[in-house]
Amino acid sequence: MPKKVTVYSTPTCPYCTRAKQFLTDNRIAFDNVDVSVDTGRAEEMIQKSGQMGVPVLDIDGEIIVGFDRERIQRALGLT
Repeated sequence: MPKKVTVYSTPTCPYCTRAKQFLTDNRIAFDNVDVSVDTGRAEEMIQKSGQMGVPVLDIDGEIIVGFDRERIQRALGLT
């Protein structure tokens, strides 16, 4: 069963772009949330992660702050 993946990001964040490209390259479906325009979802991201920085990835409830390739691969079961 595929994991539910949400990426909280902004359009100007280079690490957000890298994280989303990594998911796309590995054929992982994800919901992208632009927290620069959706303040409600930005607040949700802060509640989940305790962070205001992006990207924040929620992979089936596991919160990963930043583009941590190894941790993302583990959370997705790619390693």
